Amino acid sequence: MTTQDHQASLEPAGDQTLAAAAGGLTFPLAPGYRVKVRSGPGTNFAVVRQLAEGARIEIRCQRHGQQVSGPYGTSDIWDNIAPGQYVSDTYVRTGSSGMVAPRCMG
Repeated sequence: MTTQDHQASLEPAGDQTLAAAAGGLTFPLAPGYRVKVRSGPGTNFAVVRQLAEGARIEIRCQRHGQQVSGPYGTSDIWDNIAPGQYVSDTYVRTGSSGMVAPRCMG
């Protein structure tokens, strides 16, 4: 992955915040970044929205996709946070290099 690809996935951010997802276990994003949410498990998928710095996400399920590098290593695991919305697990502090949620079906 090139530096440009990496920058396409994340951008440094200001002091915006996002309320924690209702219910379930949430995980913090890497500090200092606004993480782009994509429509599928890879940087080739469209950006749906962007999460604010300091946000916490609820992981509904996980799937393998494009391998990317981020603050928490290199991985092909993508976290589904809502229908049709994925973030790279390398930008989420889950405390594990493996899956921490059920595998996404379909």
